[in-house]
This record gives sequence, structure tokens and C-alpha cells, in this order.
Amino acid sequence: MKNSVLKLLALLLLFAWAGCSSDTPETTATDGPKPKSMLAEEADPLTNKGIGPVTSVEMSAAVDQAMADKGKVVYEKMCMACHKPTEKFIGPAPKGILDRRSPEWVMNMILNPEQMVKEDPIAKKLLMEFNGSPMANQNLTQDEARQVLEYFRTL
Repeated sequence: MKNSVLKLLALLLLFAWAGCSSDTPETTATDGPKPKSMLAEEADPLTNKGIGPVTSVEMSAAVDQAMADKGKVVYEKMCMACHKPTEKFIGPAPKGILDRRSPEWVMNMILNPEQMVKEDPIAKKLLMEFNGSPMANQNLTQDEARQVLEYFRTL
């Protein structure tokens, strides 16, 4: 009986030691940790354009205030139930969004949220971060989405 207990204890220690090994799929003794950019699930948030109809957005250096004013009206009507301009709410705050995402990604998220949360790695992470609350498709036109994007530049 005593011998069986010792064998069991030795086996448990062996498993514990093996579980503490530093050689994981991400890190090996010869090649070290892989940079985040090499991980398949990571995407550069400023070059990722997302999934949807928008492949290119032209923005001047100066904000188009008339467009931004229209975008503010659309935002207040269609988006504020879930997005507060400067703080996390049900969804992320749009303030500074263009420092975190490409303009194409933002517009595709507005126009195509269902497919984005299914296929885009950044949108998938946001879905998890915000407790699985998917963004509702407000059926905005591409012009309205562009106006909202211009409004975001003013925040």
C-alpha cells in the first residue's frame, strides 16, 4: 500500500514537472517567442479594411464640417443607444477610432456588422470583449456611414 502511494506521488510530480515545461507551441528553446504579427489570429488594426463593400476611403486632411454635422445627426439617431462618444457602453466609444482602426474597417463594421463579427478577427475580439453583444445592422447607406465616419473625426 505504501509503495503504491509513493508511485502515485512520483507520477503526479512527473506530470506537474512536465506541465511546467517552457517549450510550448509559441515558444521553443531555439527560436524564442513569436512576435504577435506572426500569429494567424492577429491582424494589424490600421491596415485591416474589414469585410464589406468599402475598399477605399478618401479623407482630406481637414474635416468636412458639413458632412460631420450630418453624421452627428445619424449617429445620435441610430448609434447612441449602444455607443457613447467618449466612453465604453454596450459597444466601444468612437472617440479616437481612427487611431485604432482603418477608415474602411469602421465603415464596413457600420455597413456589414453580421459578416464582420463572423469573419473579421478584430470584430470577433470586440464581440467577446463586449460580452457577445453583436452590433445591430442599422441599414445605413454608404453615404450615411461616411458621414458618421467624418463625425468621428471631430470627437
